[in-house]
Amino acid sequence: MSLTGTVDPSLSHDVPAPPTSPTPTPSTAQPSSPSSHKALLAAVLIVALLAAIAIGFALGRIGGRAKSGPKQLALYGNVDLRQVQLAFNNSERIATVLVQEGDKVARGQVLARLDTSRLTSQVGAAQAAMEAQQAIVQRLHHGSRPEEIAQARANVVSAKADLVNAEQQWQRLQGLAKLTTGRAVSQQDLDGAKAALDVAQARLAVAQKGFDMAAIGPRVEDIAQGEAQLRGNQAQLALLHRQLADAELIAPSDAVVRSRLLEPGEMVSPQKPVFDLAITDPKWIRTYVPESDLGRIHSGMRASISADSFPGRTYPGWIGFISAVAEFTPKAVQTEELRPGLVYEIRVFVNDPNDELRLGMPATVHLSLQPSAHRAPQD
Repeated sequence: MSLTGTVDPSLSHDVPAPPTSPTPTPSTAQPSSPSSHKALLAAVLIVALLAAIAIGFALGRIGGRAKSGPKQLALYGNVDLRQVQLAFNNSERIATVLVQEGDKVARGQVLARLDTSRLTSQVGAAQAAMEAQQAIVQRLHHGSRPEEIAQARANVVSAKADLVNAEQQWQRLQGLAKLTTGRAVSQQDLDGAKAALDVAQARLAVAQKGFDMAAIGPRVEDIAQGEAQLRGNQAQLALLHRQLADAELIAPSDAVVRSRLLEPGEMVSPQKPVFDLAITDPKWIRTYVPESDLGRIHSGMRASISADSFPGRTYPGWIGFISAVAEFTPKAVQTEELRPGLVYEIRVFVNDPNDELRLGMPATVHLSLQPSAHRAPQD
């Protein structure tokens, strides 16, 4: 059975009538038209173009980011600070210990004292010796007293009188011997008179020299010797006073007592520490920066420090030290991933007024690598 289509007479000059064809069975599929193929191809082309644009944009951003580098640098390290082991300079027995482990001490605070009973006696003896020598030096500078000069002058006058008497006795004996031709005076008497005259002359000379010395005063060399001895006594006394002051163990700075190593009654020496102190200021984070990032940091750059023990809290800081020597990554460095290679040690000083960060505590240092990062103010 065939069907014949009816053609509109008004369209007969534009569209030819389709040929007569048998009616398709329901099982036969309709073929797709050329317009549907073109539409599908156009859609595929548009999707491919958009995908290419998106991929190019993404690659451009990735390339720009790789070119400019990250804006933040995170470093991992541990809190570090200076430690001091305090010991007495003297060798003596401990009398008192005034602080315990964990106590906060201030600069100049007395931490312990030694027994000073024997040292105090030595100081008293040295003080007396120094005062005695000081009096001697003063006497040398003042010279002879007027009474000493007067006494020396009186000795000269007495010696002159003795000399006059001896001369007169010698002259009388000589005259008597001449008158009696030696019969009235023996030769022994003449010799005794002559010896008495010589002794009187010598005594006068001694008395005169004594008067001259009393008038001139002490020798310059004697004064220098007395002053040198006085300086020695003063130095000895100063040393004993220093030892007496060293009998008190003084905190060198603000710190926390980490260990109390000796107790009262124990003997101390300069080689035996009594306390182990942790200095609270300065405090820094010891960390390591890879060689590839070394050129992006500088001394004085500001930093932000955080610790796992205080989540959500940051501490201001700055880079205070950059090692000039490279080393391999130490085992103690805590990183999110293993980064073998050369690193440089840096110290990031941290402002911790409440003393919350403890020695060895893990910490993270965040450094801003933007050009606006500036140096910390110098104290």
